[in-house]
Amino acid sequence: MDRFRKYLEESPAIIARYSGKYLARAGKTIQLEGEQDGRRLVIIEFPSLEKAKEWEGKAMIALKAGKEDLAKQALLRKQEYMNYYNELKQAF
Repeated sequence: MDRFRKYLEESPAIIARYSGKYLARAGKTIQLEGEQDGRRLVIIEFPSLEKAKEWEGKAMIALKAGKEDLAKQALLRKQEYMNYYNELKQAF
């Protein structure tokens, strides 16, 4: 739990550094369709694709440097949401 607490404390400042802002972050969700997996949902908006890529790039550097706590969490979530996005895109 200490790792998650650290993530909660540090992630807002890291995201703000890249002009990102939280659109949604909640532990309790209601799924209207499909299966509910019970994972936490976080949606972050960046002012541009370039800023989002810059944020992702810094996370990759941190991961390669062995600072994997925050970087790994962010990149895993990004990949999960990209997969979900692609599934939705194909469905519609």
